[in-house]
Amino acid sequence: MLTSKQRAQLRGMANAMDTIFQVGKGGIGEAMLAQIKDALRVRELIKLRVLENADYSAREAAEEIAAAVEADVVCVIGSRFVLYKPNPHKPIIELVDTKTKAKGTRK
Repeated sequence: MLTSKQRAQLRGMANAMDTIFQVGKGGIGEAMLAQIKDALRVRELIKLRVLENADYSAREAAEEIAAAVEADVVCVIGSRFVLYKPNPHKPIIELVDTKTKAKGTRK
């Protein structure tokens, strides 16, 4: 599960990315899920889009795909959404550490 700081970091990285998959009237099939899994393994962070003729909203498509490929939904904005899944063997993206010590201590 991603923290808000990690989500913000990934959202910033996704701003410059191009959309590589589109969900259309054909829906979400096994072939598409296999391609998304492969893309996540290589890139870790991908941007997708839901076309107007699709039977899904962007939020519905994001949640269904994320559950199927075991990824995290980073954000959903309009018809686009971003998914993240770290590569367990060769991670590419280094997320901010959430276990930093608090500044200052009380005595």
